[in-house]
Amino acid sequence: MAASNTVIGRRVRRKTDNFVVETLLAAKKQPKWRKIAQRISGARRKYLETNLGEIDSKTSEGDTVIVSGKVLGNGALSKKIKICAMAFSESALAKIKHSKSEAVTIAHEIKINPKAEGIKIL
Repeated sequence: MAASNTVIGRRVRRKTDNFVVETLLAAKKQPKWRKIAQRISGARRKYLETNLGEIDSKTSEGDTVIVSGKVLGNGALSKKIKICAMAFSESALAKIKHSKSEAVTIAHEIKINPKAEGIKIL
């Protein structure tokens, strides 16, 4: 069941991490980003941890991928893609830069792409 703006607003009040609150408020304002806001507003233990190998197998060249959690460095990245996530491990950042891909936060992507055009949610 999808969380409404009111429910997401209540969940924001319980968050103590300013980065998460900022991301939630930005996502809540844009209707296309509400699905991501719903995932992030939940419990932190339910955030996804996704390996680069899994991202590589589910994407194609030039995709913009949203991971509502942390990107881990297990596996290799063979395509040039843009990965947006809440956090990145050090090894994941090194491998992303080595493959000439881009790693940005979800809050940054919401600011530059408010209509959520061309994104793929994992």
